[in-house]
Amino acid sequence: MKRAGWLPGVVALGLLTVAGCASGEPHAADRHLPGQLASVPLEVRTAKGKVQFQVEVARTDAEQARGLMYRDSLPPGQGMIFPMVPPRFASFWMKNTYIPLDIIFIGPDGTISNIVHAIPNDLVPVNSIGPAGAVLEIGGGLAAAKGIVPGDKVVWKNP
Repeated sequence: MKRAGWLPGVVALGLLTVAGCASGEPHAADRHLPGQLASVPLEVRTAKGKVQFQVEVARTDAEQARGLMYRDSLPPGQGMIFPMVPPRFASFWMKNTYIPLDIIFIGPDGTISNIVHAIPNDLVPVNSIGPAGAVLEIGGGLAAAKGIVPGDKVVWKNP
């Protein structure tokens, strides 16, 4: 009879522990900070001229899943690129992403297929309109400010 009295307390404690682990905050070892990933120069060739960026390369599944989550800022000339090998339809969301981003879907030939302005913490997926060879994330509004539009060409070397 006494065991029945402590069992609900043990179950409740276990549920609180599981809920605490699923809070959405990553462990420190799971976060990647600016500068921890390989960084490469990237150029967008627009009708107005060339726009240069220095971008981190999210190569692994874990790096791509983390993306720019938990970052408080992104300098204007920086971003992150997600190589899609093999090219495929891509879908991104903004869970735990605190900064607005322009998500630029790049076809396998390097041509921008579509650009989506993504809102921080929005859980609605944004999608490529065709197979993507890569996806580029830059600061929100920067694509429009720099004249980057679908049809422009992106040139970069995957290390």
